[in-house]
Amino acid sequence: MRKYLIIIEKTQTGYSAYVPDLPGCIATGRTKEMVEKYIYNAIRFHMDGLKESNLPIPINKTEAGNIFINV
Repeated sequence: MRKYLIIIEKTQTGYSAYVPDLPGCIATGRTKEMVEKYIYNAIRFHMDGLKESNLPIPINKTEAGNIFINV
């Protein structure tokens, strides 16, 4: 099992998501719940393609955090 960071961004029409450690692995959806489901499916599809092509599965390197700043 691998753990990958997903980035979810609010757009004018819904949400988009991508996986920094899996270039090209993206998804969009009208709601946050939809984009989470779609990015999960996109990751599975991406992994299946890598396996089918006998390519290595990338190791997760990206981390995220929050910094709080008084303004």
